[in-house]
Order: sequence, then structure tokens, then C-alpha cells
Amino acid sequence: MGLRPNEISALIKEQIKHYDDIIEQKDVGTVVTVGDGVSVIHGLDNAMLGELLLFPNDVYGMVMNLDEDSVGAVLLGSESTIKEGDEVKRTGRIIEVPVGDEMLGRVVNPLGQAIDGQGEINTGKTKPIERVASGVMTRKSVDQPLQTGITSIDAIIPIGRGQRELIIGDRQTGKTAIAIDTILNQKGQNIYCVYVAIGQKNSTVAQVVEKLRQGGAMDYTCVVSAGASELAPIQYIAPYAGCAIAEHWLDEGKDVLIVYDDLSKHAVAYRTMSLLLKRPPGREAYPGDVFYLHSRLLERACRLNEENGGGSITALPIIETQAGDISAYIPTNVISITDGQIFLQQELFNSGFRPAVDTGLSVSRVGSTAQIKAMKQVSGSLKLELAQYAEMQAFAQFGSDLDAATKATLDHGAKVREVLKQAQYSPRSVPTQVITLFALKYGYTKQIAVEKVKEFMDGLVENIQMAHPEFITEIETQKVISNELEAKMKEATGAYVDQFLKTQGAN
Repeated sequence: MGLRPNEISALIKEQIKHYDDIIEQKDVGTVVTVGDGVSVIHGLDNAMLGELLLFPNDVYGMVMNLDEDSVGAVLLGSESTIKEGDEVKRTGRIIEVPVGDEMLGRVVNPLGQAIDGQGEINTGKTKPIERVASGVMTRKSVDQPLQTGITSIDAIIPIGRGQRELIIGDRQTGKTAIAIDTILNQKGQNIYCVYVAIGQKNSTVAQVVEKLRQGGAMDYTCVVSAGASELAPIQYIAPYAGCAIAEHWLDEGKDVLIVYDDLSKHAVAYRTMSLLLKRPPGREAYPGDVFYLHSRLLERACRLNEENGGGSITALPIIETQAGDISAYIPTNVISITDGQIFLQQELFNSGFRPAVDTGLSVSRVGSTAQIKAMKQVSGSLKLELAQYAEMQAFAQFGSDLDAATKATLDHGAKVREVLKQAQYSPRSVPTQVITLFALKYGYTKQIAVEKVKEFMDGLVENIQMAHPEFITEIETQKVISNELEAKMKEATGAYVDQFLKTQGAN
């Protein structure tokens, strides 16, 4: 039985009467529930994922769930002033952060507000925190080195501009130290740096900032901090905000280094939000899209071709493992996204070998294309020598009568390890690294006792800086050890060995 004309007319009149209400409902909603930093809102039919919402008392929220008849949002401020029945409005915008050179030397929160007590930041420019990564056709292959100043990394696991190199290891194994040394080493290299601290203690971040300030690194660095006491949504947006700040310089054709310290805590913040929003938990209670969380962030690191400005973003994400378990969910995810990893081992750290880089498990998928030729010439066999040393060392524990070849391998390996030891906050220049590795490669340490190797290398570098500064200039400018330079370096190194042995004999 069909509807009669008068019924149809009444129905249409009723709908017309509520038409304004329906339109209003699409842009204004009502708080249904609020608590634990999460709110469910009825209405807001036109709301988009990631959109900013305006709650009463100027509290902002971000849309995370789009359900059939409600919207789930996380709050970016205090929930104490929000109650059920409050009105919520769409803003039509997603979160943006201030960008520009004014951010250099400043410590900001993930919303781009200064938290260093040095006044407001007036940049006049903003960028959305989420952006689609640069496409394949706009990119260029990675072939320029980004020097960390750490010999074991620059020689064996080189990092290129535009690469994503994961720093992974247990708690207190020196992961942040490597990142900070790398930032300190960019002084005078025309590279901008962004350090993103996620879930760190505020006192720890303050120490890092002070160390960067002492090293003159804050002149080219911006620190984005979402402390451990911050809400999970604030920690969640922190790395994206840092990346947006970096992308401003990328678009200007500059080279940028960004450190995410650390993405384990970032994943935990995302898990917290997801569980509160009643998203179904998966492995280790993380939601199913936790891989996309980090992949869309790290894909934004790139090196652009000349037509697109030729800039680069090099990313150093940090992941904390539990008892060296790199097969856990988040570590395996991030390993599969990045172009290699620097693995730090607790045993090496405790034994005094610092930085505690495990050269066997560490890898750079860019490899020697991110090294200057001079470095390639002196470091090619290092990884093999260290692997042989580790194997022989394990074997030598069970045998007391060792042949001469085994003894020589063990002695050389121990000296290589001594050269790779390095104090924190003391990055080495490329010529310094090349000079020390040159002496190792050509066997000038054979007559030097293992415990004297460090003293010998420091003296050798100082001697060449004083007596032969032209060696350093040639390595810096030509980036290669020519046959002529090799002969001169052999002569100078041989002369210093004799001088060093005489001095030791006199003592």
C-alpha cells in the first residue's frame, strides 16, 4: 500500500522544518562522554579524520574515530572544564605548527609554543603537521655523507643525507649520546637540526639542551619536547610537528637532520589513545595500524633532486629494546621501514667499549655510497677485521697455545677496538678519522702496546696537524688519498712511530 499525497506533503514539510537543524548538526556536535583525555561526540557528520575541534573554554581536540553516529576525539588540553552536553564545533583545519628560521635555538612544545622562557615565537608561517611524503620522481639517490663524528659509524655504518638510520638498543646504552654527538658534529656543515624528545623527563631534555648550547649547536637546532607528564595526544603529534618544522627547510633546498627520541614511547602514546577510543587491540595490545604510524612519518625523510630544490631530511629514529629483543613488534616494524640500523649492545657498553656499537648486527643499506673516497680507502676491511677478532676471541678462551697468526689477529683486533672507542661529546673530524684508520690499515700500530694505542693515535693526529697541515687540507678538499699523499702520510706516520717508541723507551 503506497503513501497518500497528503502524507507525502506532511513528511516533506516536517523535513523542511528541521533542515536548518540537520545542517547545524553536520558542523556542531554535542559531547556524549568525556574522560581520560578522550571524548565521544554526537553529530559532526562532516568531520574529517585528524581535524581540529573546538570545545568550550578554548580547549582543542583532534578527530581520531569516525563512527556511524558519533565522532571519537582526543583532547589537546585539560578535560576538567568539559562536561556532557557541551557544544563542539568543527574548525575545518588540521593541526599546524609555526615554521621558519625563528625556530632555531628555541625549545617548543608539539603545538609550536615556546617553553624555554625566551618569549613568544613570531614566524608568520605555519605548516600542517601531516603531509604526504615526496614521490619517487622528485627524489634523488643518497650519495652525500652525513658525518656523525663517530669513527665506528662513519667508517663502518655510514649515513647519507636523506637516509633513515635507526638507532636501537636497550635502556642506558648510549642511544641519545650518538644522536647528540651527531648534532654537535654538524657545526659549520650548513645542516639544520631538529631534536624531538617524546616521553622524556623534562630534566633530561634540559640537560640535552644545555649540552647543545655549550657546544654552539643551538644556533642551528630546534628542540621539540613532549615530556613524560604530557597527555598522550600531545606525545603522539610531537614527531609529526618536528617533521613539519624540518620540511620548511627542505622546501628551501636546505639539508636537515631530525632525531626522534624515541619512537617506542611514541607507539605507547598511540596505543594509549587507541585503547581509550576502544579500537580493537592486536599484537602486544597495539592497534593494527601502528605500522602506518611510523611508516608515514619516516617516509617523509628524503633527498630531493635539483628540480625540486635539492634539499634533504636525514632521520635518526631511536627505539628502545627490552633485554636486546629486536624481534619485538615495534622494533621489527621500524627496522623494516628504515635504511639500516645502528645496534647498541649492553655487554659492550658494560665492558667499557663506547660507543657500544655492535658492528656485526649494525648495517647501512646505503653503504659506502655515503662515504668520501678517502674514507673508503682506509675503512674497507674494518668490519671483517672486527668480525674475525670477535670469533677468534671466543675461540681463544678455550685454547692456551695459540699460533702466531691467531695472536696477530687478536692483537690487531684489540687495537682496532681501541681506536673505535670514543668519549661522549667529542666528535672527530673526517681528516682525524682518516689519519687514525690509515695508521691502522698499514700496520703502524704493530709495535705499539694495546693500552698505548689511544695515546699514540692522539699524538699522531696532533703531530700531523702541527707539522703537516697540508695533509688535512688535501683530505678535506680532494676527499681522496692520492698516491703522492699516501707516500707522504706513510713517511710522516713511520717517523712518528719511531719518535713515539723512543719516548716510551725513555720513560
